[in-house]
Amino acid sequence: MSDLAKQAARAIDALRRGWPITVQGTGATITLTAVETATNSVAAPALLISASRAATLKLVNQHAACDTQFPVMIAVPPGHGDVFEPSFAVAIADPTLDLAYPMKGPFAALPLPDGAAAAAAMELARHAGLLPAFYVHCAVIDGADTVTPDAVAAFTDAGQMKIAARALLPVAASQNSEIVAFRSVADAADHVALIVGTRNETPPLVRLHSECLTGDILGSLKCDCGPQLHEALAQMNSAGETGGSSDWGVLLYLRQEGRGIGLINKLRAYALQDQGFDTVDANTRLGFAVDARDFSVAAQMLRLLNIGAVRLLTNNPAKVAGLEAENITVIERLPLKIIANRHNQDYLDTKRDRTGHQL
Repeated sequence: MSDLAKQAARAIDALRRGWPITVQGTGATITLTAVETATNSVAAPALLISASRAATLKLVNQHAACDTQFPVMIAVPPGHGDVFEPSFAVAIADPTLDLAYPMKGPFAALPLPDGAAAAAAMELARHAGLLPAFYVHCAVIDGADTVTPDAVAAFTDAGQMKIAARALLPVAASQNSEIVAFRSVADAADHVALIVGTRNETPPLVRLHSECLTGDILGSLKCDCGPQLHEALAQMNSAGETGGSSDWGVLLYLRQEGRGIGLINKLRAYALQDQGFDTVDANTRLGFAVDARDFSVAAQMLRLLNIGAVRLLTNNPAKVAGLEAENITVIERLPLKIIANRHNQDYLDTKRDRTGHQL
């Protein structure tokens, strides 16, 4: 692992444990502790929140430093003392609490010491599976791990991924299958590929499937993930049995839960949906991108399997674009048709109307 990637890995671990980190930008350094995991003894005179969370709090256009591309730093509002108390900081950070704890502003935005450092902190929070909100400390804290924006970029470099193990794995959809596991020296998430059928020179049917514990394992009716997973495997097996133009397939199972925001944040997005927000607005209210997945991971998995051209099973044009940007040829896009139910109809409508899925 490169020294830069080690920096980011240590910083992510520190954030999850409630320890402070120092993000060193080009113009300044910022010492931060994640609001979600900080102990009750941690308090600071400022918070760093995402641009979209700041928009919810009506802060984005308040200060010249509040560029919508960058996070926003806010001061303690009048009547709340000199530092952000933990319960108040959590209520600011977590939009699922907005109904229970209406905001007690007005909040004043502060000049951002270093935009790149603040943006890197938001990425670290996402990789840690935490809310993108931090206490901002007045000075560097002894023992705090130091990380740079370049280190965050090195951590996400899919080129570090290698094949770790492989074995035959008969599955319900096809007894003729092999599983291949991939590991990166930086990121602890292990991705897998299931090769269905006998490999040959024709481009395989390929499905990029992002991990979904609730849908794939628990059978959630709120999404279409589980049915898509099983339909993709059925189509791969059917192609092999009929000897079609592509008689083998590859399921890439990507450890990018919740479109890249992690399981706990995905459940928070579900809670926001219960309050009436759709999946797009839920993600942005939490402070994340609509879709934070990195399809360069899938492209690297295909390269390691010596696959340069695919027939892609997807309704999402962004997956086609993501692979093609990584020089994987998408010969054909094939749809996955799933029957809606009363629990996921709005979810599917949002996919079609707001994220361009071709349903």
